[in-house]
Amino acid sequence: MSRIKEFNLPDLGEGLTEGEILAWLVKVGDTIELNQPIVEVETAKAAVEIPAKWGGVVTRIFHEAGTVCEVGKPIIAIDTDPSSATPSTPAATASSSAPPSSAPDPDSGGEVEAGLIGGPAPGGRTAVLVGYGPRTTSAKRRPRAGTGIANGPAPDVITPVSAAPAVASVVPAVRVGPVLAKPPVRKLARDLGVDLATVDGTGPMGSVTRDDLQRAAAPVVPETAREAFDPESRERRIPVKGVRKLTAANMVASAFTAPHVTEFLTVDVTRSMKALEKLKARPEFAETRVSPLLLVAKAVLLATARHPMVNSTWSGGTGEIVVKDYVNLGIAAATERGLIVPNVKDAARLSLRELAEALNTLVRVAKSGKTPPADMTGGTLSITNVGVFGIDSGTPILPPGESAILAFGAIRPMPWVHKNRIKSRQVTTLGLSFDHRIIDGELGSRFLRDIGTFLEDPEGALLSWT
Repeated sequence: MSRIKEFNLPDLGEGLTEGEILAWLVKVGDTIELNQPIVEVETAKAAVEIPAKWGGVVTRIFHEAGTVCEVGKPIIAIDTDPSSATPSTPAATASSSAPPSSAPDPDSGGEVEAGLIGGPAPGGRTAVLVGYGPRTTSAKRRPRAGTGIANGPAPDVITPVSAAPAVASVVPAVRVGPVLAKPPVRKLARDLGVDLATVDGTGPMGSVTRDDLQRAAAPVVPETAREAFDPESRERRIPVKGVRKLTAANMVASAFTAPHVTEFLTVDVTRSMKALEKLKARPEFAETRVSPLLLVAKAVLLATARHPMVNSTWSGGTGEIVVKDYVNLGIAAATERGLIVPNVKDAARLSLRELAEALNTLVRVAKSGKTPPADMTGGTLSITNVGVFGIDSGTPILPPGESAILAFGAIRPMPWVHKNRIKSRQVTTLGLSFDHRIIDGELGSRFLRDIGTFLEDPEGALLSWT
């Protein structure tokens, strides 16, 4: 049984077929441990780090960062027992006329795997780097980028198997293997048209930083800009993939499947803002960020308990309306990769403080690009907070499988009739889109009105509704 094991790209969530390699966290020659994160992959739902299935030494990386790989295809090869060696092949038995592809590796005693340095290559050749012959010593981990320090002794210069001398180092040094860089740096490199492999990294483990990239890009930006920009069409093309691709498909499917209706309600939320200040002063909320979204979420959850049909799904395949006895509350989040709607599982069972912590964690993880696929599935009801962008309201499109989504607009001081007098009050506008196959105008209106009633007087609603 071969000790070299190939690790295939796993299905990271509910039938995904492909993923883009964002960044390799290891390189060829690295010794890794079981469950150590080895690669960051972006699927159509999220960016996730994949752990190693085995411990050992990385012998091959099949796909460079920036490429798309199909689920089930190998992405990395790992020598799971690098310390063992099979019996050596006696030198006397090696024929001088033997093809280079069968040249043994004296350290391991066996043939070198096809495609590796010193191993067989198409056409009976031996895979070599410029200036080097087939491998005749054990592999050494390459120096970190930007330094001359290796993790072990420097590799010897090898004499080729053939009698002809190896080509001297007349070719400039080029980085071998994957380049370490964070996704935002990779995006900047693509925008600038700079090859990351040509940049010396000064970050941790030789990773390329934004400063490294900007220094390297300075002299090439004008030329790159001319190449990327067509002066006649004045157009820039962006590939549609990953999260943005799935979001677009879902929105089109939702818009042309569920008949949308949107209603609006303008609400005086002055008392809600005062209630938030009281919450912030309480000891149990001392370490928890409290925002207006918390009270809007609580209003939605309580209104859902009063109108359970809102929290349901239309099942065309079975001809049923499936009413959920739980609320997985989705919160739309804008990220660098596009709009995602992760959800808080069983949100109605959480206390107000637990709900605040769950919302904070959900938003923080989403913005970091690390939302796990499990948090992206199973949503039953959603909120989109367009107010953070200074928008008053909107007509949101339903996430697939959900029957209602609430748009929460900006809170502004406005003239308002309060106790028969015009005063400056804190006001917001709510927009509720719902599936008219399930929610008729009366139900949608009552649901939205209950949300507004809670936000007008949250303390009174908590006392009377619960």
